[in-house]
Order: sequence, then structure tokens, then C-alpha cells
Amino acid sequence: MPSLPPVAAALAAEQDGVVARRQLVSLGATGSDLRCWLRHRLLVPIHPGVYVVHSGEPTWCQRAWAAVLYAAPAALAGPSSILATLGTSRQLSAGASIRVLVEHGRTLEEPPGVRISQTRGLDGRVQWNRRPPRVRLEEAVLDVAGEAGDDMTAFAVLAEVVSARRTTTDRLAAALQARLRQRRRAFLTAALDDLGRGACSVLERAYLRDVELAHGLPRAGRQVRASARGTVFRDVLHRAFGVVVELDGRADHTHRADRDRDLDRDLDAVVDGLVTARLGHGQVLGRPCTTAVRIGRLLQNRGWTGSPHPCPRCA
Repeated sequence: MPSLPPVAAALAAEQDGVVARRQLVSLGATGSDLRCWLRHRLLVPIHPGVYVVHSGEPTWCQRAWAAVLYAAPAALAGPSSILATLGTSRQLSAGASIRVLVEHGRTLEEPPGVRISQTRGLDGRVQWNRRPPRVRLEEAVLDVAGEAGDDMTAFAVLAEVVSARRTTTDRLAAALQARLRQRRRAFLTAALDDLGRGACSVLERAYLRDVELAHGLPRAGRQVRASARGTVFRDVLHRAFGVVVELDGRADHTHRADRDRDLDRDLDAVVDGLVTARLGHGQVLGRPCTTAVRIGRLLQNRGWTGSPHPCPRCA
């Protein structure tokens, strides 16, 4: 039974089981060798001139490597670059087409499941040492945020990479400032400023801007570390008034384990002498003005002497 030469097998292993015809030829493979390996299913075509070393369904990483090798020199771009860096994402679909970027002026036919874009100065945007090569994370995030269908989706992408500690708001802001052109630049600038102040999710940003700031509520601390039982982070803490606002923004937050964790956090707050208001999308995104009035009353009951003021939405 034939087998791939050790050097070819090692190269494929380094590339998640994907290898290009030109790479095999550079290692000494002949046309006869390739036909033999294909006949015995040691290599299975995935794109023209690119093979996977098994006959099963390719993984996402194998699809990513195959796209990069097909269009080489190329790099994962946009959402594909982010997925390669994060591993998984709540905001991006692993089932979408693999996005790759090539130098301006190259014309390539797009195989199924691959989208190819061009850019000038490719080398300056790419981390060629990553495996597979990919556009720098900050550049990819700004591309995806600019292409997003709405501001909330754009903010969610920023929040995810920052909360995953794969980059910082300062690095994203620097990359944004360096760009001559950027869709929704003003929004992204403001969003990064909010993230820098601790608003780490779409819901937290909406609460900060549309509930707290818009209605003149006292400024609160965000993602404040506490340790009533282990390490706990309070979403929004009005420390002076003993009020915690917890924001449930995840789509899967009704899972029993998540619910148990939420109840533990609320119980810990009571132990610490705090009162908790737990809010969801409806209260923050759907009814921010009504929510502001209610939070204002809660704060007044705990000693705040001010009052919420109306915002343009209230009319």
C-alpha cells in the first residue's frame, strides 16, 4: 500500500492536513506520484491544486488552509482572520465562506466556499508567521465592523475581541486612526472609547449611553472586581448607593447553568449588602427611558438626591 513520503506527510501535518500540489512538487513528487496518491485517496482534492489528506468532511481550519494555499501568496481576512485567532466566535459564523486577501492586480477564480479580495500593500497588513497567515487582528476587526449591517453588530465584534484579551482598545484605536478610509468611523471611535471605560458588551454599551448618560444617572463603575465567593465581576456598580445592575445580554442566558450562576451572583451581592437589578435586552434596548426612571427611583431609595432627566427619546 503506497503512502506519502515522510517529508510530505510532515508538511501536511504542519498545515492541518492540507497541502498544495506545488509544495509536493518542490519536495520532489512527480506527476506519477501524485496520480498514485490521488488514486489511493491519500490525497483528496479540495480546491484546484490543493488537497486534504483524508476523505472525510474538512474542518474549518482545513478549509482556511486550503483557501490560503489555493490563492497563495494570500492571507485569511476579515471574519476568517478573527475566527482563526479566537478559535470560536459568538458573532461570526464558521459556516460562512472563507475570506482571503491577495495583492492588488491579481485575478483568481473563486472556488466554492472562498471569497477573494484585493488590497494594495498586502505585506504591511499580514502576519505571515501565523499558521495559516492572516491579516492582523486589528485590521480584520475594523474591516468586519465597517461591513456590519448595523452599529450593534459592529460593536459586538469589537467587544468580543477585547473581552477575549486578544487585543486592546488602544491598539484598535491606533489602527483606526491610521486608516484614511473607514466606514462608520465616528461610531467606532465612540465605541472604542466606551469599551475603554469598561462597557464590554452591546448591552453594557447601550446601558451606558442610552440609560445612564442620556438620563443623567450617577456614573457607575463597570466590570468591578468583587470576591464574596471566588472572583466576581459586577457589570455596573453604583458603589455609593449599594446598587448593582447586572446585564444579561447573551442569547443562551436561559441555560440552567447560566441561570444558576446568575442567582449565585445576586446572592453574593446581597451578602455584600448590595441590591441587584438584573436587566435584559427589553429593558435596555427596547425601553431605555422607562428603565432609566426605574433605576433612578431605586437609586433615590438608596440615597441619591438627584433625578433622571428626559432625553430626546423621551419625547
